[in-house]
Amino acid sequence: MTEIDWSEEKGFPGLGRKLRILVAPANEGGCSYYRAINPYNKLVELFPDVVEIRSNQNPLGWEHEEVENDDGEKGQKMSEDEELEDLNWCDIVMTQNIANFGGQYTARVVGKAKELGKFVHYDTDDLLTELYEGHRLENVYKEKGLSDITKFIYSHSDIVSVTQNKFANRIASYCNSTLIVLKNAIDYNLPSWRLAKSPSPRKLCRVGWVGGIHHEEDVKEFAGIPHLVNQKAGRERVHWGFYGRPPVDKDPETGEPRPDWQQDVWDNYEKIMLKGFRGAKNWHVFNALNADAYGMMFSRIDLAIAPLQMNNFNDSKSDIKVAECGRYKIPLIASDVGCYDETIVNGETGYLISPDAPKSEWVRILTKCIKNPKHVKEMGENLHEITEEYFDLNKTIKYRLDMYHSCFKPEGVTSGS
Repeated sequence: MTEIDWSEEKGFPGLGRKLRILVAPANEGGCSYYRAINPYNKLVELFPDVVEIRSNQNPLGWEHEEVENDDGEKGQKMSEDEELEDLNWCDIVMTQNIANFGGQYTARVVGKAKELGKFVHYDTDDLLTELYEGHRLENVYKEKGLSDITKFIYSHSDIVSVTQNKFANRIASYCNSTLIVLKNAIDYNLPSWRLAKSPSPRKLCRVGWVGGIHHEEDVKEFAGIPHLVNQKAGRERVHWGFYGRPPVDKDPETGEPRPDWQQDVWDNYEKIMLKGFRGAKNWHVFNALNADAYGMMFSRIDLAIAPLQMNNFNDSKSDIKVAECGRYKIPLIASDVGCYDETIVNGETGYLISPDAPKSEWVRILTKCIKNPKHVKEMGENLHEITEEYFDLNKTIKYRLDMYHSCFKPEGVTSGS
């Protein structure tokens, strides 16, 4: 891939004007924020003379329309905007994952873009062609045929970008054009990633787990471990923090909590991880934060954990947690699943634990770290050096332009000059 000093460019090379990119995020969640929303905002911020961005979650202009069939029965269908202003405007369509409108919608965005002669970049950070048994969305993927839809998208995109090599190898046979590994990165200039590290009360080692709502199988890997570590290390040395519980949705009229499956998930998380817990409480559950405030959680952690079940889905996930931990000089103790082995070196930047290891191995390593704060600090410093160089979006965003320069041919545009 040819590197260019983009700060010297006026317009995109060979195009005679700015490169026009339409970004169609799947939603406003964390994956879309890290892989689409924030990176392309950063492109415009740092290279305003080279690129022009529009963002539209619904570039097809789909709307629900009430229709009546021949038998007089009423139903709903999706109507599509005929003008497609943003699709006609752009040179490149960038979309990712499966849109909130569904798999058929995402495939239609890709198909319509190709009909209009646009260059299509599809990005995903999960193995969307396969889900493991026990994942809450497993049946949804099967019923809606998302595996086949994703394969269609892979095969019809000009660039497919993923987050790590094992993921790329798993989907390579479905891709007919460029397949590239595009690492996750974080905008460390955002306020939540520039906070002073919150000091630990009584010099406790604050062990933190940050998770979403689809880790029901993963937390089983950590069942009962806090209780065992308390016994080995002494509960007076450690505090457990579990981050990511959604805020309770309350009825505005009664003030009573509404039924919410996400709260049920987190109730189950607590039961599993705190199995056997006795004595004084040295743990706390913290609410989730918006993506742009996410860093606040890591400013309160000294040692991070990432227990994962071994399956193809997890083994294909990104190492975004490395970027999150390293910013605040937090070593990571993780299951040796996915691409953590690209950054985490035992005793230097954290520890990797075999997914086949007994729980006693988690207890041994955590106890060792909790009793040796100097060791934890040194590992955190080492990880920080790596993430500052390789995971800072402000330093890595230029490689997206290098990618487009290598793959996109300006003479093929249809949007005019």
